[in-house]
Amino acid sequence: MLLLAACAKPEAPAPPERPSILLVTLDTTRADAIGAATPRLNKLAARGTRFTQAYATTPQTLPSHASILTGLYPAGHGVHENARFLGAGQPVVTEKLKGAGYGTAAFVSAFALARRFGLARGFDVYDDDFGADRAERTAQETTERALAYLAQNRDGPLFLWVHYYDPHYPYTPPAPYAARYAKNPYLGEVAAMDEQFGRLVAAFENRAGPRAIVVAADHGEGLGEHGEAQHGNLLYQTTMHVPLVVFGPGFARGTNDAPVSTRSIAHTILDWAGLDATGSLRGGQREAVVAGEAMKPFLDYGWQPQVMAIEGRTKAILAGRVEAYDLVADPRETRDLGAQANLSRGIRAALRDYPLPSATEPPAPATLDDEAQRKLASLGYVSAGSRPVVRQDAPRPIDMAPLFPILDRASGLFVREQYAEAIPLLEQIRKADPHNLDAALRLAAAYSALGRNAQALKAFEAAEAIAPDSPDVRTYLALHHAKTNEWQRAVPLLERIVREEPDRLPPLEALAVIRERQGRIEEAVELRGKVYTMRAASGAELTRLALMQMSLGRTPDAIASFENARRLLGEKFANDLELGVLYLASGRYAEARDALDRVPPSHPGAAMALFKRAQVSVLLGEPDRAQRIAAAREHADETTRALIERERLFR
Repeated sequence: MLLLAACAKPEAPAPPERPSILLVTLDTTRADAIGAATPRLNKLAARGTRFTQAYATTPQTLPSHASILTGLYPAGHGVHENARFLGAGQPVVTEKLKGAGYGTAAFVSAFALARRFGLARGFDVYDDDFGADRAERTAQETTERALAYLAQNRDGPLFLWVHYYDPHYPYTPPAPYAARYAKNPYLGEVAAMDEQFGRLVAAFENRAGPRAIVVAADHGEGLGEHGEAQHGNLLYQTTMHVPLVVFGPGFARGTNDAPVSTRSIAHTILDWAGLDATGSLRGGQREAVVAGEAMKPFLDYGWQPQVMAIEGRTKAILAGRVEAYDLVADPRETRDLGAQANLSRGIRAALRDYPLPSATEPPAPATLDDEAQRKLASLGYVSAGSRPVVRQDAPRPIDMAPLFPILDRASGLFVREQYAEAIPLLEQIRKADPHNLDAALRLAAAYSALGRNAQALKAFEAAEAIAPDSPDVRTYLALHHAKTNEWQRAVPLLERIVREEPDRLPPLEALAVIRERQGRIEEAVELRGKVYTMRAASGAELTRLALMQMSLGRTPDAIASFENARRLLGEKFANDLELGVLYLASGRYAEARDALDRVPPSHPGAAMALFKRAQVSVLLGEPDRAQRIAAAREHADETTRALIERERLFR
């Protein structure tokens, strides 16, 4: 027995238990905001590794988070600005964790990260409920939701992502931080967020088993430096240098001063889960040069695209020409070394080879409904409504910095349909940037919306001169014609646009209206059906669709549309007569009875409702059917009188 025992193979060591993972993303939080205002985050940083040179991949919320969850730069995952969509072909880390047995949950705090934009894949719970007509919620509200989830989900490895949005313009911190940071309300919002962060971490660390925590910002905030009040337009440290703290297996206490990208967070999470250690912050080979981009000015206005590359203490930005900075000697980037900088081969290659987005891809608002655009506008995020005109002599975004606040205000007013207020700002933009196609088209659309047709057509001519064969110019011009007495001029334009871009929402809607006006109801129904797969229909729209379906004899479709309209409209639903008639035609007599009973005596079709209700009464064998027939006769009008006399059910 001893010999056998001695010769037995030793048991293999048990694989390490996989940790539960908490990812916390801090929206709009500069690296230098971490300090006196963030005692809870400081406490976690003292226990783990603080990466002092961490960089966002882009200074906008959605694409930055797409990088955090895919491990790719925007050039890899294809989301270059807010209001775009992460394609289904781009796997997110959550899908892999879920496949490996992790529970997965997310609690986000702003509409910019709503599930419709593609980040919800793989999550068992994706809480983006901000309340009726709201586009964001406070850190406290989000924390309460996350704590309730943690209280009910205690077993097994968990991946929990919590996103806080608070340090975002306008800066309105709650008490007591409003008074404490009266001179710096931005830091007051950071401090209020830190308080909720502490509650979240305390609850998470009550879980059994190993735990790991990653905290990072998606981008920073300009706060007026380099001419940028907020973020999204430039690549300077104010918006790209972010806090990053990692606590968990394999991370020692201390700091790490090597430049790293927040895209490495995805690889680190996979490493902890035992799935793939490639690119992890925990060790192994990391990228020598960290890259980043700011493509909003390029995509929205046709200005120079911007790419950054960082290696060691050197940072370079390519935007028409190369800027270079020594981040140790000049952390605020006030001295551009330019041609005097001795840039490494790696930095030069990163700037040269970084893939640029195509300016021919559809603009974001073409696939967003009005409500989504208004919610994004309320957060300060408005994407262009047209493809840019790309030109060699395009201005550098930094040189156009004085226009940033004017562009943001004009865009917000336009989306909120405050056209009269937007027009002077758009005229100002056109004067400063004559080749800005988006401003030219919005100016034309604003004049059109106000019925100032002559000025609208003049503005359309200017837009066409900028981009002679632009599908965006055709679209806006067609939409203008569609609502005038010359609506026939819109028909060939809309037909071409829908043929070339069948998923572009505004032209589809306009063509549906015109087809109905032309009496081509079958086509109008098909177009409206497609529109309502792309955006939610209102109760009034569903009612109109149901009436058209009813006229075509599409009874099941009409019933479904009416039922959905009734659910949306509630007591305001005024088509119970039509719904009752359809139920009767389908042999659904009990439902027909209920619908017809809801038709009030004051309804213009009350006589028809009484006639149809009498028919239903006979078919159901109701004891008062004779009285209902008598009531139908008594209140008959010219139409129903003849129907009653011919009705065999009444004999």
